[in-house]
Amino acid sequence: MRRKKYLDERLERCAPVNLGWLIDRAAEQRGETQQRTLDVRGIFGNDAPVHLEIGCGKGSFIVQAAERQPNVNFIAVELSRNVIVAAMELAMEKQLPNLRFLMGNAEYLEKFFPPRTVERIYLNFSCPFPKNSYAKHRLTHPRFLEIYKHILLPGGEIYQKTDNMHFFEFSIESFSQCGFTLKNISLDLHRSGYEGNIVTEYESKFAAQELPIYRLEAVNPDIIR
Repeated sequence: MRRKKYLDERLERCAPVNLGWLIDRAAEQRGETQQRTLDVRGIFGNDAPVHLEIGCGKGSFIVQAAERQPNVNFIAVELSRNVIVAAMELAMEKQLPNLRFLMGNAEYLEKFFPPRTVERIYLNFSCPFPKNSYAKHRLTHPRFLEIYKHILLPGGEIYQKTDNMHFFEFSIESFSQCGFTLKNISLDLHRSGYEGNIVTEYESKFAAQELPIYRLEAVNPDIIR
């Protein structure tokens, strides 16, 4: 993706909602691996539950979620600076005190979130990485699920939505393998009668084509690492 014009300046203007970078691979190769544990209570100034979206895109979902649930603290993670800047600008426009953003790769979440911090994780239309050789990059691969286990509260939940049936099947297998309990599984979300769904950018396109949306909720086992 071509770098957006005035990207650095735009990100700087979003400083009130920007928590900065998770360590990325390039920084790690340079030896910049100092751990920075997030003070979630200090960031928001309260002890409200924390919900985390991994791969927030341009922010339509997380902004709506923060508007609907003012008593929940939301943190959104996105790897692309070109993309997350739009989400940050939308949050700034809405002036939401319960929403913040992190830039970087999800594999570093365990280094920054204290154990048993997050009540819920959202995985909305994550890249399915269809080639089997890239399976370890899928956000529901067991290597990521073990990270989520560490930062989730016992009994905390992961909400996943995808349009990719094969990725969904892979996810169900991974969740089961890692001890998660599955519930509210839907093979066609928009025809299921489920209430409270927030339609994402991708989801609206798929729905317009009458493609099925797959959804599940995975409950973290009561295991503390």
